[in-house]
This record gives sequence, C-alpha cells and structure tokens, in this order.
Amino acid sequence: MSQTKKTAESSLSSSPLQSRQNDVRTIICFAASTTVVANNYDSWAALSILDIILMIGAFVYTLATYIFLIKRNKSDKYQDLFNNITTIDAAVIGFILSFIQFSILPTMLFIIMIQFNSLINGGIQKWTRDNLVFVLGVVVTFLLWQPQWDFSNNLAIGIVSLIGVFTYFCIYAIHLNLHIKRLEAHGKKLVSEQVLHKLRTFKLSRYLTPTVWRAVNQGQERILKAERKPVTVFFSDIEGFTSLSEELESEAVTDILNNYLTEMTKIISHFGGNIDKFMGDGLMVLFGDSQTKGVKSDCVRCVCMAIQMRKKMKELQTKWYNQGIKKPLRIRMGISSGYCTVGTFGTNNYAYYTALGTHVNLASRLESASEAGEILISHETWSLVKDVVLCRDKGEINVKGFNYPTKVYQVVDQRKNLGKNQSYFEENAEGFSMHLDLDKIRNYDKANIIASLERVAEHVRDKII
Repeated sequence: MSQTKKTAESSLSSSPLQSRQNDVRTIICFAASTTVVANNYDSWAALSILDIILMIGAFVYTLATYIFLIKRNKSDKYQDLFNNITTIDAAVIGFILSFIQFSILPTMLFIIMIQFNSLINGGIQKWTRDNLVFVLGVVVTFLLWQPQWDFSNNLAIGIVSLIGVFTYFCIYAIHLNLHIKRLEAHGKKLVSEQVLHKLRTFKLSRYLTPTVWRAVNQGQERILKAERKPVTVFFSDIEGFTSLSEELESEAVTDILNNYLTEMTKIISHFGGNIDKFMGDGLMVLFGDSQTKGVKSDCVRCVCMAIQMRKKMKELQTKWYNQGIKKPLRIRMGISSGYCTVGTFGTNNYAYYTALGTHVNLASRLESASEAGEILISHETWSLVKDVVLCRDKGEINVKGFNYPTKVYQVVDQRKNLGKNQSYFEENAEGFSMHLDLDKIRNYDKANIIASLERVAEHVRDKII
C-alpha cells in the first residue's frame, strides 16, 4: 500500500502538472510585460534607456524563468523553485506597476492575480510572503524614481490588462479542471488497488499463523522476537490416516482432511489457541505465546479444547461412516506446559514463527505415546488443571529423547460434565457405539431420542445370546 501511495504521489507531481503551473505563471508575467509595451505604444520616441531596458528585461525575465523551470521540471526541488520564482514574480509586477504610473485598472487586476495565485499555490504563508515582496518591489521603484499615480482611463492599457487576466483565469480553470480529473482518476485507481490489496491480503493471511499475520499487519514485528515465556503446547494426529490415504483416492483423502482441519480449526479459534502449523493430518497449537490470560487459564483452555476435539471426532466418524469409510478415524493428543523459546527463527531471507524447547518435544512425544482417542498430559499441565479436569494417573512412561521416565496423566473430562451434571456420554463395545451430547440436543428432538433409546434397550433385553 505504501508503494502505491508513493506511485500516486509521484504521478500527481509529474511533468505535465508542473508544466501547466509554469505556463500559468508565465502568462501573468507576459501580461505584465505586454502592459508595459501598451503603456508606451504612442510614445516610443520619448522612451529613455531605462524604459527600454525595463521593457526588454520584463520579456527576457519571463522567457528565462520559463525555460529555467522547464529544465528543472523533473527535479525533486521543483516545487520549492517554483514557489520562489512566483514570489520574485510578485516583486517584478510591483516594479512594472510603478513603471506604468499605477494605472488604476491594471493595478487592481494584477493585485487580484497575485492574491489568487499566492493562495492557490501556497496558502496564507505564501500569500503573506508574496505581498511583502510585491510591496518591496514598489518601494524599490520609489527609491529609483518618483512614479505618478495615473487615474486616467487609458484604453490600450486596460484592454491589454483585461486580455491578460482573462487568459490567465481561463487557462487556470482548464488547468484546474484537468488536475481534478487526474485526481479523480487516481482516486479510482487507488480504490481499485486497495480492493485488490485487501483481497491479496486476505488470501495471504490463510498461509500465515494468526500471531504472525496480526503482528505484520499492525506493524508490530518486534513482538515476534524470540524470547522465553510460559506456554502450553498441543500436538495431535489421526491414527491410521497414512494407511487410509493409501486405500482411498487422493480426492477423497483431501476432502476428509480438509473437513477434519476445518472443524478442528473452529474449535481452536473458539478456545483462543494459535495454530503453529499443520503437519499433514497433524496439528501443533500454542496457548499463551502472544495473547495470554494467565498460565492456568491458557492450560485449562488447551485441555478443554482437546476434550472438545475428541467429542467432535465422534460426530465426524458417523459422517465419514455414512460416506463409506468403515474404519473409524480417531485422534491422539499430547499436551505439555512450561517455559519455551517462542518467536521467529531463520535467516534474513526466510524465517518462520514457532516454539522450541523441552516442553514442545514432550508434547510431541506424549501424542505419539497416546492411544487412539486418548489425551495424555504432562505433570506440569495436570497440576494446573486438576481442579477443573478429571484425570487418571498413568504412572511413568519412557519417552524418547528424555533420560528419565516421565509422569503422565490421561484426561477423562471436565469435572462439571461428570456425576449428576454429566452432559456427555460415550460407550463403545463390539457391535455397539454411542455418543450423546446433551448440550446439543434440542427440545423438539428430545422425545424422539428418548423413544429411540427405549426401543433399542428393549431389543437388547429381548436379544437371546
């Protein structure tokens, strides 16, 4: 966007616009010079050397400054040069008006042009400066000779002045109209480019983690600097997905994987986790890396997210079974909490955002060591969630890459969902599978569900084995 803005600004101050500004100021100077000639058209023989020098000098000045600005058209300091020369123009006009004895009509017209041109090109500051220089030009003239105020109605001078002023305002109006059209065109171009950039930005955001995207988009890349901080790390993958991908067509595998990742991502976003990366069917999620609600809260949200993922997989299993996938897909999950180094790693040309450390490795190993549908957590994680989540002590296990056995726990469910307040039921046996989520049952489905359960229970009781 900044590059687009620079391009727009440079194009708005390009050669055509600067040339028109130069043309307009030249008309003012030419009109003033012509007024001098008109003032003496009937008395050429009586002209002094000073009068002739003044008339010739006015035209030479006009031509010289015009050529000078054309040659500096592409200079970075063009606008400063232009403003300085138009200020000198005000002094020259004051000098010329003194020379023509302050003929009333040309004096009024040229003073009006000075005010208008100053305000248009530089505002109050330039208006003040140009008027001071104009007065200075008049004062210098009075020091050189004593001009007389001429209140007579000189038709030639009046006509020349009116033609000059008329031409000036007409050309300035044309110049202003073209400038407005250019601004409108650039405005439309900027809007279309802005829409295009927003679309590209949205597409790009899909390929970056939310933490990285948020930092880059808000210009806060400094928060991506690697530092040690307490985080909760989550790993998961689908058991048997590799063998399933060998059995199914690639299109079917892609649909299943995208469906799975979409549902898991919704759950991750709901609990406030940051997706670190997708690894095929595997997931790595961080809690507390950029936006934290406290170590305990981050840990509890992560474990609750894992529980919700496990429940969601039951729904997906039913959906996939109806699509012809007989083997149920189940996920394995591992969670560990502790200090890790979080931030950007890589080179000046390529870098990526992730977490490194013992607890990252431990979470990954726990996920590999867990059984299908199981959530294993480290002792550090258990100590933070034990009052909210019911866990079973699984003792110590040998984890690859660690010299000593690691104490682990199996997550059962949130305590509020157990006992008389239990809202989720899951049972699996040979020939039988059931999962029931009371929080998702609607009132108008309640009677049908009860009838179905009673009907099934009656058939099971009557079944002779």
